[in-house]
Amino acid sequence: MTAPLVAVAHGSRDPRSAATIHGLMDVVRALRPELDVRTAFLDLSAPRLGDVLSAVHGDGYGEAVVVPLLLGRAFHARVDVPAAVAEVQQRYPRFLVHVSDVLGPDQRLADAAWRRLAQAGVSPDDPELGVVLAGAGSLHDPANRLAAEVAARWQAGTSWAGVVAAFAAAAEPDVPAAVARLRARGALRFAVGSWFLAPGLLPDRIERLAREHTGAPALAAPMADDTGVAELILQRYDDVRAAVSRPQEFSPAL
Repeated sequence: MTAPLVAVAHGSRDPRSAATIHGLMDVVRALRPELDVRTAFLDLSAPRLGDVLSAVHGDGYGEAVVVPLLLGRAFHARVDVPAAVAEVQQRYPRFLVHVSDVLGPDQRLADAAWRRLAQAGVSPDDPELGVVLAGAGSLHDPANRLAAEVAARWQAGTSWAGVVAAFAAAAEPDVPAAVARLRARGALRFAVGSWFLAPGLLPDRIERLAREHTGAPALAAPMADDTGVAELILQRYDDVRAAVSRPQEFSPAL
């Protein structure tokens, strides 16, 4: 039996978030219909990761591959996912749970965010446009740098007045500060790119602040069910399966 892919997202009180993640996993299933694909959440949404892994074990599988639907290796990737997996493995010592790397960094994420921005009507040839690339924010600075690096590449590849990464919480700059920087660079119009997989309370905060400080910006949707993101999830799964087949080379993400 081929190990199931268990995708685990953060979770949110906003029901749109879970619905969007389920939609993304439907795209994954469409790309790999023979694979058993299951969806789990760390918090605030159901089903929880431990419950899904227990169900996989109960269905007779001897192993599973967990793919964290996280854009960077911040607290949830470094603490929450390993803790949930460890609890399950204590309960079922012979059940093997492999954990892949998180989704970022990967060019497919940047491409997905770019496609969403283009779908919002944003042209790369507007020298009066300022773009805020908005993400959740983390106390783990390397996770924030991923968004900042994407912003820098967008800046280099367009004629925009500027691109600044901004964060909803836990990191600087916030949206008002990012907008102020862009105005100082000559931006007269604004757009907001999304460094989020799904809608929720933090993306809503970004949108509210962007409207308050810019009027009517072009707003990109979250990356959500982009096919490139679905392909990336499968790539993370395949990387683990390939590494497990070479035990001397396998170093689990835990």
